[in-house]
Amino acid sequence: MSETQGSETQRAWEGAPPVLVVDDDPAMRAGLRQWMRLAGFTPIEAVDAETGLDRITAEFPGCIVSDVLLPGASGLDLLRRAKEIDPDLPVVLLTGHGDVAMAVEAMRQGAADFIEKPFDPDVVAAVVRRAVDHRRLVLENRALTRRLEDLQGLEARLIGESPEMRRLREEIAHYAATEASVLIIGETGTGKEVVARALHELSPRAQGPFVAVNCAALPDTMVEAELFGHEAGAFTGADRERPGRIEQADGGVLFLDEIVSMPLALQPKLLRALQEREVDRLGGRGPVPVDLRVVSAANTDPHAAVADNRLRADLLYRLNAVEIRIPPLRERGGDVHLLFDRFLNRFAADYGSARPVLSDEDLAFLASHTWPGNVRELRNLAERFVLATPMGPVSLSTLASGARDRTGAVARGRLKDLMEAHERRIIADALSRHDGSIAAVLEELDLPRRTLNEKMSRLGISRQG
Repeated sequence: MSETQGSETQRAWEGAPPVLVVDDDPAMRAGLRQWMRLAGFTPIEAVDAETGLDRITAEFPGCIVSDVLLPGASGLDLLRRAKEIDPDLPVVLLTGHGDVAMAVEAMRQGAADFIEKPFDPDVVAAVVRRAVDHRRLVLENRALTRRLEDLQGLEARLIGESPEMRRLREEIAHYAATEASVLIIGETGTGKEVVARALHELSPRAQGPFVAVNCAALPDTMVEAELFGHEAGAFTGADRERPGRIEQADGGVLFLDEIVSMPLALQPKLLRALQEREVDRLGGRGPVPVDLRVVSAANTDPHAAVADNRLRADLLYRLNAVEIRIPPLRERGGDVHLLFDRFLNRFAADYGSARPVLSDEDLAFLASHTWPGNVRELRNLAERFVLATPMGPVSLSTLASGARDRTGAVARGRLKDLMEAHERRIIADALSRHDGSIAAVLEELDLPRRTLNEKMSRLGISRQG
């Protein structure tokens, strides 16, 4: 059972924790059933160990009360196998044979308690209540540990110590475990896809696909075919069937980036697909069921888009069961310097260069710049700083403005080294501007693919920077 399913199961029992009663005597089961209900528990009954164990998972939020003498496997066997499922599952054993040695063995194997028949129902209820309370604490501690582990993993991807970033990581760790649709709102360059991928990777769907669709990048004439797919012959050029992006996300997460740019005429069909969890391919003969979670993103206020008739209100309500807002870089205080420092170390290692030293003027610029391009702009500036510094002194403000070094200094050194540094900077800048798209860089620089590949290999340039 997944963490999400376990949490849902636990919530379902809140107020009346479950108690698995295992006994082959109908009269004893009836008595225990009545006593458990009166004590505020939900009894679940089984006549033997096998049947009882089939109803237990590592997330079971209650305890087991079992007779020792059962048909087939004994209560001690049930105890051992329950501990294999979860060492912390509480098991209370009942016996009509006051066997001290058996009681000692049961406690040695981890029984929560051992009660001899005939017994006082109030005593059994008190023992069960202690066991269930302990079980609740165990599961709460596990959930807290998992959440802390998730937060530690997020710190490597979403760097920052500002209160805003701490809150963001906590929200991601919390909502990742749910199936709720999430709408991520943030300015361009704040890392909306990074957040979407984190929601996927920390979720029970982590082993499923993550399918990203940039709604703003798809031509209007192709959006429907891209999202919903098509059968062979559905339109000119459709020589074979092709599942759409929604269908490709089956079992995983569909990420709809720039959702406000979705053509208005297509939004009702998208809404229906998300509500019914099925898609109709172009030219298809019937709906195709899909099982997915939807995460979307917008770089403008989606509620304003509804008011401007660019986004349907009913589609927004389907997408924003949860809204996660990413703070712009200008609101993150000291995170700017922390991030820039990390980027400098990374690019210096990638390009085999010395790490540039920041001047007081550079530090002042980092603190005062408004960063309209957010983290993407900061990352690009760090990369340009690493590449440009070997050619001579340059300030961050100069690089950020796109101007040449105002000092007029001329870089010195071997012509071959200077040319390679210049070439490396041009290619790296192009890759950064186009988010690693080789096709876009080839078009901008007017280079054959083989030539670009050779230069990137020789100059030590990675596609992602």
